[in-house]
Amino acid sequence: MTNTALAGASAPVAGPTVLGWFEPGHPDWHAARANGIGGSEIAAVLGISPQESRFSLWHRKQGLIAPVEETEEMFWGKVHEPGICDRFAQLHPELNVAYSPTYAAVGRPWQIANPDRLITDYATGTPTAIVEAKTARDDHGWGKAGTDDIPVHYRAQALWYLDVLQVTRCHVVVLIAGSEYREYVVDYDEAEAAVMREAGAEFMRTIRQHERPDIDGHTATFSTIKALPEGQDDIDIEVSQADRDRYFTALDAAKAANAEKRAAAGVLLDQIGTGRRAVHDRKTVATRTVRDGRTHSLQPARTRSTS
Repeated sequence: MTNTALAGASAPVAGPTVLGWFEPGHPDWHAARANGIGGSEIAAVLGISPQESRFSLWHRKQGLIAPVEETEEMFWGKVHEPGICDRFAQLHPELNVAYSPTYAAVGRPWQIANPDRLITDYATGTPTAIVEAKTARDDHGWGKAGTDDIPVHYRAQALWYLDVLQVTRCHVVVLIAGSEYREYVVDYDEAEAAVMREAGAEFMRTIRQHERPDIDGHTATFSTIKALPEGQDDIDIEVSQADRDRYFTALDAAKAANAEKRAAAGVLLDQIGTGRRAVHDRKTVATRTVRDGRTHSLQPARTRSTS
């Protein structure tokens, strides 16, 4: 996925199918998405989701693990969504901002879209664009307002919705740190949409044919593997020499990496002393946190550059 869209590109003509009106997180909402791929799920299919892996999503779709539990971040994002959308509508009185049902793409009932808001034609009520509301703790991953420079998994979601609704623009609105409001735009890109459709169709095929994805290093994959077995049998399971060696090698590498990390952090903390931040060329490298007057931790900068 890139962050370069073909502004003004034309979407296909056929319209979507309305599945119903559901509140995100409600059992009916989960049911409507159970046999398809929603906008927040396509990133996992593509391997670019920070929360979900292809492996974990596949197991959820098979009903082998429970739906994603609502985190505090998800809860507060849902709470702030109406206010963010209302602010967008206030700033754009020329646009008719309306609530959105859940849609499925024509000919692809597994391609699901549940936009936060629609922008509709005043006369016909036909959707002409969509609005997605987001929250963020900081501006990491968010570029200059007014551009399409947003986190890649949100871009995938926006393009997925545009492809379903057959409209050409998504306004992505984010509230950063609870008080900074920014607007971005993602325009429809047929080439990117085609890649996502193909990936989605292939993923649905693996579900139908029970072809489990490979195990990767995503935290969601490891959590899924831990959640699958129930109970414990007092038996030994023979593993291959290759798997044994890979595991032992990874343990040794992790131990060495942790030792080097502690040494590198120690060098920085030694230089910071009673200061707050380590900087290079006026850019933050790491921040020293203090508890009860003593160093508590060294937090790396979210944006790192070695140039």
